[in-house]
Amino acid sequence: MTKISGEIIGTMILVFLGNGVVANVLLSKTKGHENGGWFTITMGWALAVFMGILVSAPYSGGHLNPSVTIGLAMIGRFKWNLVPFYILSQFIGAMLGSLLVWILYKDHFSETKNEQDKLSVFTTSPAIKNLYSNLLSEVLATFIFMFVTFHLIGLGYFGAFPSALIILGIGLSLGGTTGYAINPARDLGPRIVYSIISFFSGRKEKNNWDYALIPVLGPILGSVMAAALYLSIK
Repeated sequence: MTKISGEIIGTMILVFLGNGVVANVLLSKTKGHENGGWFTITMGWALAVFMGILVSAPYSGGHLNPSVTIGLAMIGRFKWNLVPFYILSQFIGAMLGSLLVWILYKDHFSETKNEQDKLSVFTTSPAIKNLYSNLLSEVLATFIFMFVTFHLIGLGYFGAFPSALIILGIGLSLGGTTGYAINPARDLGPRIVYSIISFFSGRKEKNNWDYALIPVLGPILGSVMAAALYLSIK
């Protein structure tokens, strides 16, 4: 239960701060609306990863991402029987984190007229929608993320800072095509929460469910490929 709690809390912090920086940049009448930008978002997400791992690593290892959990299991550094419990915990944490963002920025969601901006606080979306190239973008970004992450194994919470730098580098270099989900829980969990909020508020916002499989399947494929390469050169 300690491991499960660590993953829930760590992922909640990750998404609360990560989606929070997107809300601060995109939503109307926030302090960051006129002064933010892509660098602010990528830096905010890097710091969100740092703080999420820092808190959870001593208890659960600080996976916070189904791609990480699956990848570590593939290279023999994590028990397969724990994989479903970790992934469920990550989805719960991501949903709680996104709900906290909505609560914190609720007034600003009401002031924002652009529906895509509101959706973007919760989910990733492609700059140019082409499902094949979008999938490739997520596969390649996650491949780099996981392959480098495998070389941080054993650092515990000392790996929080280099992990944050990996996320920052990926966001700045590879994130412009799809918003670099590289984490199925980070995208699908908040997407579900946004759909629930929209339903109960009586609104009919477009939730882009036709795209939802890309940030789930792409990161998993990228993680599997990275694990295969890592094992081949180990």
